Amino acid sequence: MIDIKRLSFGYTAGHNVLNDIDVSLDGGHIHGLLGCNGIGKSTLLKIVCGLMRPTRGSVTVEGEDPARRSVGMLRRMMIIPEEFALPSVSLDRYARLTAPFYPSFSAEQMTYYCSELGVDLSAKLHNMSMGQRKKAYIAFAMAVNAPILLLDEPTNGLDIPSKSVFRRLLAGYADEGRCIVVSTHQVNDVDSLLDNIVILDREGVALNATTSEICRRISFGAVDPARAVYTERTVLGEAGVAANTSGEDSRLNLELLFNAVTADRRAVASLLENR
Repeated sequence: MIDIKRLSFGYTAGHNVLNDIDVSLDGGHIHGLLGCNGIGKSTLLKIVCGLMRPTRGSVTVEGEDPARRSVGMLRRMMIIPEEFALPSVSLDRYARLTAPFYPSFSAEQMTYYCSELGVDLSAKLHNMSMGQRKKAYIAFAMAVNAPILLLDEPTNGLDIPSKSVFRRLLAGYADEGRCIVVSTHQVNDVDSLLDNIVILDREGVALNATTSEICRRISFGAVDPARAVYTERTVLGEAGVAANTSGEDSRLNLELLFNAVTADRRAVASLLENR
């Protein structure tokens, strides 16, 4: 659904935030978009939405240039940015005013999502706490039923019970026809949902692999230091990343994987290339 080819972007000449990003994000998956602070994850989502243009390279969404901002494309895409402003109206009025732009919007689903997340449809958006506004916008965005859903730090501001509800709702929202991209630093909040992992670094895409492929080929946790490509000290002792030779899928540790890729992307890539 989303094809990104040799994409680079810089806010100032000669200083790129994104460098040679080359990745395809297909439907039927929940993609995790990870990277250090300032690596350009939010910028990339804005480019995918057509809010910004790449300095070099291209991005197409279902074969269309998002920079054209066509009505057809915008109807099929929804983004939940990390920070956003909402008007001084009730959530119910906001939904009624905005829903006509999205032909697949469901008022029934909106009511259901609000009920599950503990959001009052009649409450004024400007009077809500940050967490309540985030939940309100999540409820609306999912009720739009867009085939492409982009989420930038969706769990920021949510309390622990709300994070659990959010995971359950997003798992139910995903299907074979939808492309969901979750950009986050809070990997423990969403790691159970993701079935494809994309990690960005200063060189471009440091890793792009399905979670099943990762768990089949990489072992996490207590590993032989002689075989490990990465180790770190934790409160439970030494933990690391190594080739999975057990014959069974390992349990994904997304934080360890991210740290290993950040330390040595080529070493981790070599584990995935081994057959």
